[in-house]
Amino acid sequence: MIEHLNRDCFCISLDREALARALESELGQPGLYALVRARNPHMFSAQPVFVARRHARRMREIVQAVESVAALPGYQRAVLAAAPAAAQHDPGNPGVFLGFDFHLEADTLHLIEINTNPGGALLSAALARAQRACCDDMQGMVPTAAVVDAFESDIVAMFLREWKQAGHEGRPRRIAIVDTAPQDQYLYAEFLLFARLFERAGMHAVLADPGALHRDAGRLWHGTEPVDLVYNRLTDFALDEAAHAALRQAYERNEVVLTPHPRAHALYADKRNLALLGDAERLRELGADPAAAALLAAHIPQTEIVTPHNAERLWSQRRGLFFKPWAGFGSRAAYRGAKLTKSVWDDIVANPYVAQALSPPGERHIGDAAAPLSLKFDLRVYADVGHVMWFSARLYQGQTTNFRTPGGGFAPVYTEPEGEAATRL
Repeated sequence: MIEHLNRDCFCISLDREALARALESELGQPGLYALVRARNPHMFSAQPVFVARRHARRMREIVQAVESVAALPGYQRAVLAAAPAAAQHDPGNPGVFLGFDFHLEADTLHLIEINTNPGGALLSAALARAQRACCDDMQGMVPTAAVVDAFESDIVAMFLREWKQAGHEGRPRRIAIVDTAPQDQYLYAEFLLFARLFERAGMHAVLADPGALHRDAGRLWHGTEPVDLVYNRLTDFALDEAAHAALRQAYERNEVVLTPHPRAHALYADKRNLALLGDAERLRELGADPAAAALLAAHIPQTEIVTPHNAERLWSQRRGLFFKPWAGFGSRAAYRGAKLTKSVWDDIVANPYVAQALSPPGERHIGDAAAPLSLKFDLRVYADVGHVMWFSARLYQGQTTNFRTPGGGFAPVYTEPEGEAATRL
């Protein structure tokens, strides 16, 4: 079975010279590989994660089930009733990229969260260009250049779809990739890759701090240049911060196409939604297909919102729980219950958190057979309106996913060949 490769395959699939070429050729820019090595030494794993064909297929089914539920008027009313004010605006475009994060341990597959601005897509594409079959078991699993080209083309098409569904013709002339101090962000290298991808598609791109944006004459501007579309990488998902006022006002007045946006986060990525998505009976009441409701209930760990009313019970059950803030990201302020102190618990109860039943991550052995090192892994599925675009993995040690583990980082996902769909992993 393919799973044994995660335990017994120690060969190196990453060609670092090819990775340097991918990051510094027409895909990126000179010096980008050196920048990644200096700032992000544990960004890329040298070894892949192996996933059985049936699990890849099941993840696709779960993504489609979530999309079918999110389209239901009853579901939208339920989640938007508790959503921030900015999420009440419907700009017409659904929002680019959803990241579905899974834990796969033995034969247990769990969807642990959904994100609206998932990082790593283009970094994973660059990593895919630098893979080699280093043993017979990998033959037929390594992605081809054509597969990676198609993924990048799908990304461009996704942004053009956003532009058109927001009511515009042609294509945006200027795209702003927006985050706080983008040059200081951990995934700054990926911002540069996106800018280069947009430029190759004939759209000028700029990296911008939200403080550099302003509104004038019914448009959003970056300096003296108008901005047509904003690729939003901010983690203020409701755009509530004062520094984001110009962007929020332009979004609410349809003066710019913002993607992803507060409404998309409210419909998909607010972690309170997991409590609803995992409740088959409630989903059926809202009009969900019974099979989709049952599938989600079987693959989402039991999740509930932390309140003063259930706090005592959850504290007593904490060793089997993981606690996450509703609008959290990147595992920040997330805690495994077994490691909680009473003072941290008091903070959790006083703030917006969910409690989720523990779902063990999978394990990948790296190093060599004589002295194997066990790393955890999670799986990230990049999807757009129910269509799975790409699979990636992250290897790490510790309580939560991180990029501080030697030998860890983004890793390609390999599975048995099964026609075109499987090669898109």
